[in-house]
Amino acid sequence: MLSTSARDKALSQGVVALENAELLALLTASSGKSEQERVAQMLTLLSKHNNSLRSLGMLSTQELAEEDGLNSSRALVMQAALELGRRLLEEERGKKVKIKDTADIYEYCRIRMGDGVREQCQVMLLDNKNQVMGMHTVSIGGITQTSVDVRVVLRYALLQGATQIVLVHNHPSGNPSPSREDEMITQNLAEACKTMHIRLMDHVIIGDDTYYSFYENDKI
Repeated sequence: MLSTSARDKALSQGVVALENAELLALLTASSGKSEQERVAQMLTLLSKHNNSLRSLGMLSTQELAEEDGLNSSRALVMQAALELGRRLLEEERGKKVKIKDTADIYEYCRIRMGDGVREQCQVMLLDNKNQVMGMHTVSIGGITQTSVDVRVVLRYALLQGATQIVLVHNHPSGNPSPSREDEMITQNLAEACKTMHIRLMDHVIIGDDTYYSFYENDKI
């Protein structure tokens, strides 16, 4: 059970007044630890992941459950809260976000991908007015690479009737420079898109506060 001070702070000022560690401690209130112990535990957890909620959100349930003092149930609760935060942000942006250039793509995607500790790849679906129809995770890989199946990418586009797509993935190293594998994936996907009359608008690699665009570098 939360201590009086934490409850008073949340009830009188709203949860917005709580620090990240205090918010995470709220999610583990059933752990049997005191509030002070839970806050200290969450401070340690955050420090291990660069004090980034986005980095925590990129961990799998198993990885999060292996953190000191957590288990699979509390890890799932934490993941659910982080995912709700991401979805709320996307909802506030509106369903009809229009992409004008690669900078727009970067801004739209960096919050959910930029601080990932594992490499992941997503496909952004757009209509013929450059409006975002949705994003789907194509694959989640290890620390250095992720495997992208062109058929999976096109399946999402065909099912939702997208006329344009953007492939987006992150480099946990922070360096967005493309690898040879990245270049091959882009080439294969571009050829497959032509066959299906779908435009590959760009392939964007997200690094630390920067990105690499295949379109801007004349490679699409």
